[in-house]
Formats: sequence, C-alpha cells, structure tokens
Amino acid sequence: QVLLVESGGGLVQAGGSLRLSCVASGRTFSSLPMGWFRQAPGKEREFVAFITSGRTINYADSLKGRFIISRDNAKNTVYLQMNSLEPEDTAAYYCAAGQPGWPSIHKEDYDYWGQGTQVTVSS
Repeated sequence: QVLLVESGGGLVQAGGSLRLSCVASGRTFSSLPMGWFRQAPGKEREFVAFITSGRTINYADSLKGRFIISRDNAKNTVYLQMNSLEPEDTAAYYCAAGQPGWPSIHKEDYDYWGQGTQVTVSS
C-alpha cells in the first residue's frame, strides 16, 4: 500500500509558476516510478510526466520545456515545477505510483493515487 499526498496547488496568473509536491508513504518509494496527471472539468485525466527509479523522465509533448519533474528519495517526495503557466493548465493535478520497472504514460498502469491538488491559472 502506498499513500500519496499532494500539495502546492493554488491560484496563479498566466505566466507564473507553481511547484507541486507529492509525499509518499508505505512501500519503498525509491523503487517506484512516479507520475503526474491532470484532469480539467469535463475532460479525461491526462498524462503530464513520469520519473522512474533511475530518474528516466518522460513528458507529455505539449508540456516539454515548461514543466519539470524531479524526485528526492530521501524525502519520499516527487515534485512538479510548472513554469510559464497558461489558463489551459487549469486542472486538478494528481500524483500516482506505479509498479517497479513499469513506467507508463497510461493512467491505467498506476496503482496508487493522491487526492489531487487544484491549479487555477487566471488570464
């Protein structure tokens, strides 16, 4: 069992930045691939980024260059630095933990989810 708790969301003006955090407890964090997803009202939950235990990283194509995922295994925490935010980035952001050795861009491949943190970008 893995418990995930996100924080760091809020209201920001377009062009601003936010840093989301996700603290994990339970299973050995360092072995798990960790992902960030987001879901806007009325839309499907979509992939944002993942980072593996070996720090291999993958981003959604539309977000490359603006978002940065990282992890600190000593703190059992994964981060999402979001820069140059746009109103279209408004969504609930979720972190997720997958199975060791199985990083994925598909939400179905993640077993554990946080409760989400809301990001609202005003124009």
